[in-house]
Amino acid sequence: MAREQFQSLSEQMYYILLALWDVQCGADISRRVDQLSQGRIRIGPGTLYTLLGRFQEQEMIRETQSAGRKRYYVITEKGKRMMYTEYVRLQTLIQDGAPYLGAEKAKETGIKGGL
Repeated sequence: MAREQFQSLSEQMYYILLALWDVQCGADISRRVDQLSQGRIRIGPGTLYTLLGRFQEQEMIRETQSAGRKRYYVITEKGKRMMYTEYVRLQTLIQDGAPYLGAEKAKETGIKGGL
């Protein structure tokens, strides 16, 4: 998705694109997202296919094949660049928050394992 349109990726978008590092069909993507997120992120078919359509429009993914109603997708170089940009953005958020929310602050406040 164009950087102007999406300043960041939602968790669902992020995990869908991660899942598409390998060729996957819709059902495979849903299972892989569940696996990658350790069950935290579940994506319904409506959301999944809407996002796949948007990613395709923006050339972040491409269809590799179709077999009947099943369509298979994979992330493109443009999609990988967007993922890297998001990865760096998330790292920056963590670094910026560390002085306020890091392990030392958690110890001071008695919070086990950080926030």
